[in-house]
Amino acid sequence: MSGYDLAVIGLGYVGMPLAKEATGAGLRVVGLDVDARKVDALTSGRSYIDDLSDADLDSMLANGFTATLDQSILAASDTIVICVPTPLDEDHRPDLSAVRGAVESVGRYLQRGALVVLESTTYPGTTDEVVRPILEEASGLTAGTDFHLAFSPERIDPGNTKYGLRNTPKVVGGYTDACRDRAEAFYARFIEQVVTVSGTREAEMAKLLENTYRHVNIALVNEMAIFCDELGVNLWEAIEAASTKPFGFQKFLPGPGVGGHCIPVDPSYLSHAVRKLGYPFRFVELAQEINERMPAYVVARVQRLLNRAKKPVNGSRVLLMGVTYKPDIADERETPAVPIARAFRDLGAEIVFADPHVKQWTVDGVEVPREDDLAEAVESADVTVLLQQHSEFDLDMVEKRAHLLLDTRGVLSEGERVERL
Repeated sequence: MSGYDLAVIGLGYVGMPLAKEATGAGLRVVGLDVDARKVDALTSGRSYIDDLSDADLDSMLANGFTATLDQSILAASDTIVICVPTPLDEDHRPDLSAVRGAVESVGRYLQRGALVVLESTTYPGTTDEVVRPILEEASGLTAGTDFHLAFSPERIDPGNTKYGLRNTPKVVGGYTDACRDRAEAFYARFIEQVVTVSGTREAEMAKLLENTYRHVNIALVNEMAIFCDELGVNLWEAIEAASTKPFGFQKFLPGPGVGGHCIPVDPSYLSHAVRKLGYPFRFVELAQEINERMPAYVVARVQRLLNRAKKPVNGSRVLLMGVTYKPDIADERETPAVPIARAFRDLGAEIVFADPHVKQWTVDGVEVPREDDLAEAVESADVTVLLQQHSEFDLDMVEKRAHLLLDTRGVLSEGERVERL
């Protein structure tokens, strides 16, 4: 009997919920990362993941979970799941360096009969064309014969209290039918519903389709927000009216830009795959263009608010409320607050921020002052910009005390001093 039922590579927002559910189901789980700070934090019972409390981590440790930097544990693991980041490089192309590094490590220790699953989001063909050859060359084993290989896209939604790993259906595609069946049986041990597809490419495409769908629809309402303002139409009211239709419509809301790992990044992986065929994916590239211009539009709307009050942006005190990419979490990845703050700073504004989940915030290496007293911050700011509606914010107080306020989330009542995006 091997030492571990599961080794999770990459102990971030995808890997740790996986490790938690598997440990809770009685599996022997080990976590592997290259970051010593993460391993030290987990070993001492300190969680750095929004959806994993210190109490959750204590329970995991009590049930045998361990975190390590030692790659040799892979040789003692029945199943190895890779959950490493897949960002974009400077040219907005897929950066698979972390995946390649993890797969090379797996290949060095891979044992006959093991299951290897990639969960990191990527373009169709990665599991077969990138992961498989590295594993086979490094191990001397053959996928589908000597070991099992599969792809299963992560569907983690940080901060979602209704749907977590256990009750969100898990899509699985295998390199062979036997690979698929082995992966399905593994995930069924701690996930309520496993959905199988015919191959790894279909599983890879399913993830990209999910997020491209959101990306395109967010871009649609963002563009509508811009022209509805000029037309004098209350788009927020129109969206609520449209959402009463019980079929054929799903509600998407405009905002200051898109954030997180998925929406700003994943469609670019799909666009990259299509470009290799020799033509652009115009829907995705247009959506990217629209969503990326929203921070500049927010700044322009604030300029207009200040102008009506006969104030220049230069020298004005601008309070940014909520600098994470989602409400009620501490995750700042790809947050639109960064380009917004950068633009205000370039215009000579004095920027401060308030966020109960972020204790320190820097933009381009320069720290932005944090306001602890929200009421005092609102009253001393020339203009307040609500970027993220954290539940801890007293929005009634903000609405009453703000001198000028731009609400990018459509949660406040419009009035003489308050405008919605």
